[in-house]
Amino acid sequence: MVKKVQKKSEKRTRPPLARMLRVHEALQTGEYPNCSGLSKKLEVSSKTIQRDVDFMRDQLGLPIEYDPEQYGFFYTEEVREFPSVQVSEGELIALFVAQKALNQYQGTSFERPLAAAFRKLTDGLKDEVTIALKDWDSVFSFRSVGPSVTDLKQFEQISEAVRQHREIEFDYRKLTSRAYEERRCHPYHLTCVDHQWYLFGYDVNRENIRTFVLTRMRGLQVLEATFTPPEEFSAAAYLEQSFGIFSSEKEHEIVIRFDGFASQLVRERIWHTSQKLTELEDGTVKLELKLGSLPEIERWILSWGEHARAIAPSELVASIKAKGEKMLAQYSTDRMGQAV
Repeated sequence: MVKKVQKKSEKRTRPPLARMLRVHEALQTGEYPNCSGLSKKLEVSSKTIQRDVDFMRDQLGLPIEYDPEQYGFFYTEEVREFPSVQVSEGELIALFVAQKALNQYQGTSFERPLAAAFRKLTDGLKDEVTIALKDWDSVFSFRSVGPSVTDLKQFEQISEAVRQHREIEFDYRKLTSRAYEERRCHPYHLTCVDHQWYLFGYDVNRENIRTFVLTRMRGLQVLEATFTPPEEFSAAAYLEQSFGIFSSEKEHEIVIRFDGFASQLVRERIWHTSQKLTELEDGTVKLELKLGSLPEIERWILSWGEHARAIAPSELVASIKAKGEKMLAQYSTDRMGQAV
């Protein structure tokens, strides 16, 4: 086995922006720097320097040309300042909030790659900022309960399969099952809902689009076989009538009434794009929704306890009533199943 030895220069390679700033400084001296000389000075390859120069000229619009007689590059006109990412105070605050939002993934497999990605986004910012970032720690914070524990390697494999339109195989355990089932899928789209990752894909054996929870997969294999995603598929359209992640072709007219305690909490948020909120004379509210699935809205109504009551449809009301009776029966017995 041939062991690759990492060169000293590879360990100390500067970030692209830092390299281009050094190239800019060399060009401003008027000494006609070239790829060979800069590569030795910055400890990178000549090809890397050429790519940096091309980017500076083609993407940043810097007036760089090559002088064959001087064997080097030069500015054809005065460049007073190197182009940098300009951000407003509002945009800078948004970046800070995004960075704080990453804290919800501390301790998970996403922590390191997300932090690295954020650092890359901020590499182009100027060092001089008129806002005291340290003061913002006392202004913004995020807290989440129960983020999913997703395997990073599996996530990367699935995301690559989605991007490259390659079939995947895996074993999957449904929420209501104790055993795993073999699945073969055309992966269409990944989405994160309430800190849980889901995959939308065409189940080859079941001949239909299904939703898979990544944490319930095991033994994932990315196959060589490819597929052509249907042009009509849209994740946004697929989730349009969903209260969370699940939907169906059937449309349900949901009506819920909230008491005075819950009404203000309901007013403070947008729960669904289809919602209609009606203020009632006694200070309570009625919430109407159009959804394609009942289980998720049922769990949500139950989470409000005695502060919410389902009014329609009748099948939703009957299901919630049945679950309430089961809960009452559970609390009517001790841990050994004996009546209290």
